[in-house]
Amino acid sequence: MTQPQGTVIAVDGPAASGKGTLARKLAAHYGFAYLDTGSLYRAVGHAVRAGGGDPADETAALAAAQALDITKIDEKAIRTPEAGEAASLVAAMPPVRAAILHFQRNFAENPPDGKAGAVLDGRDIGTVVCPAAQAKLFVFASPQVRAHRRWLELKNSGSRVSEAQVLEDIEERDRRDAARAASPMKPAADAHLLDTSDLSIEAAFGAAVAIIDKAMG
Repeated sequence: MTQPQGTVIAVDGPAASGKGTLARKLAAHYGFAYLDTGSLYRAVGHAVRAGGGDPADETAALAAAQALDITKIDEKAIRTPEAGEAASLVAAMPPVRAAILHFQRNFAENPPDGKAGAVLDGRDIGTVVCPAAQAKLFVFASPQVRAHRRWLELKNSGSRVSEAQVLEDIEERDRRDAARAASPMKPAADAHLLDTSDLSIEAAFGAAVAIIDKAMG
């Protein structure tokens, strides 16, 4: 793997841990490019479903991954519970991961718009995608806290799913993501752990900046 030319900040963690919001704020703070790697898998899963296919069908999922155009991703469509479930399914497929991995590494090594660095958030950025990242965070929170956060997001978007169902879905995704053979979700050995269960986003952001500044200093 070619080493990144600029600075790379890896932000990993489970669903609804706050890593996405945190990563966006970090990218803005440092003037870096931002990539939500989870949206790539969501977009693939959504594309398969939208085409009438089964997200568990590896052939269909790989075709969608190879045809993916991030400039055409429908952010609203990929944020549904169904898209999230489909994303977890396609993300467990090695061929799909290989196609997405190539894109992610290229983004990190060649940040768009002349940016000096990149912030990537996902589940295996620090362990697989960018193991040479200068700063690595693993952001987490209790399943109950994460379920409540996600339920509020879904409720505000008009969804009527129950909080109990969201908790069940999150716990199932955690089990699948941690147990998958291809790039299981786990903190990198040199990642800094950040528990956001009892932190506001501003408090979490302050803690993350302190960690990153020290790592890059």
